[in-house]
Amino acid sequence: MHNWNDMIITKPFQRVIDVSSGDPHRAGMPPLSFARQVLAVCLYPKLLKESSFPVDVRQRAEKLLGACNGGSVGSYSASSCGIPQIQKSVAEFITKRDGGVASDPEDIIFSSGSQRTLKLVLHLLSSGQGPTQTGVLTPLPCPHTLPILLDEVGVKLVPYRLLEERGWTLELEELHRALKAARRHCEPRAIYISNPGNPTGHVQDLKTIEEVIRFAASERLVLLVEEVYQDSVFGQDKKFLSYKKVLFEMGASYSERVEMVSFHSISAGTMGECGLRGGYMEVINMDLLVKNFLTSMQGPCSPPVLPQLALEIMVNPPSPGDASYEVFTQKVETLTQNAQRACEFLNGVPGMSCQQAMGLYPCLHLPAEIIQEAKRSGLRADVLYCKKFLEEEGVCLGPGSENGHDDENYHIRLCISAPAAVLEDVLKRLQSFHLRIQDRHH
Repeated sequence: MHNWNDMIITKPFQRVIDVSSGDPHRAGMPPLSFARQVLAVCLYPKLLKESSFPVDVRQRAEKLLGACNGGSVGSYSASSCGIPQIQKSVAEFITKRDGGVASDPEDIIFSSGSQRTLKLVLHLLSSGQGPTQTGVLTPLPCPHTLPILLDEVGVKLVPYRLLEERGWTLELEELHRALKAARRHCEPRAIYISNPGNPTGHVQDLKTIEEVIRFAASERLVLLVEEVYQDSVFGQDKKFLSYKKVLFEMGASYSERVEMVSFHSISAGTMGECGLRGGYMEVINMDLLVKNFLTSMQGPCSPPVLPQLALEIMVNPPSPGDASYEVFTQKVETLTQNAQRACEFLNGVPGMSCQQAMGLYPCLHLPAEIIQEAKRSGLRADVLYCKKFLEEEGVCLGPGSENGHDDENYHIRLCISAPAAVLEDVLKRLQSFHLRIQDRHH
């Protein structure tokens, strides 16, 4: 018989804090009250008569229920693309965001998360083997789920490197280099863009976006643009510009022929509803048969209703003067303060440097001894660092090698979407651990 008490290992922490990815609720961040209240009323419409709910919550829930077949979230969507009224809401959001550049509701396709929508497009692009296999130009570092997804659908990852020394910028020269090298091994058919960058947080400027669009046009590449952190741009000198807006301001020679799919999600940014699994893609300049095929690839059923309602809330948050506006803005302020505080703190830790963003991606300057220890263990040094940090401090970080980083500049991935007190605790533990690592090997 085992004595289980003898097998218990005492740790210097009570619970594990996971800030390795953008899952704010796992890190302890409470959900947006407005979103959850509206969804609760939609799920149980008798709450429409409950006066304890703010009036804007009940009004929004009534509007959303009116968009559902039979006035119920238990009904199928009216079309295989989604609920038409919510497609219209998303299109209006995009039009307003882009300063009047029109968005057609028929170009909006809903699915269960941006990864799902991306997978549908990649399946469509995937073909061939060996030198004819589809390749997708992919930034390094990239979202940590992307390499697995590309491999799963049989598409070759064609890496182009973002320049850390210039703030993770995308350079046209590097795109040409990557494309030329790739054509010996595969057939590049698309370029994947993450803006704002995941995990780097870099926000692309107008010049860069125009260069990428011209590059895609001249090389006949489909633009796959992930913009899930568009509401999470921190810093006074930064402004999010959508690829759609820039594309249509470049004139008909581009706006009428460059094929583009942009992706957005309720999982990232201020909304942070990862578990609801909702996202959309806007399909630009695609043949009608292609759009129909993308819709049909979702299967015989329409997209889930509840995530669509959450998407409508995301694109139409409370406005100034609404009963829920003040509570809503508190979360936005918390995230802004978290980003600033975390970046300043980590830049003050010897052997670390990072840029301000929703997800931090600090560079680690590690002692040679820990790099050698990692090699002896058959691990990357960033993986060993994260493993030791988890064991000693009870905090789960993401190693940069998961994001495709394979050079000697080691990084960790840290999401700041957590309660301020939790983030402060994580930062102090990280500082203490990092200094211990430095001291042990000097």
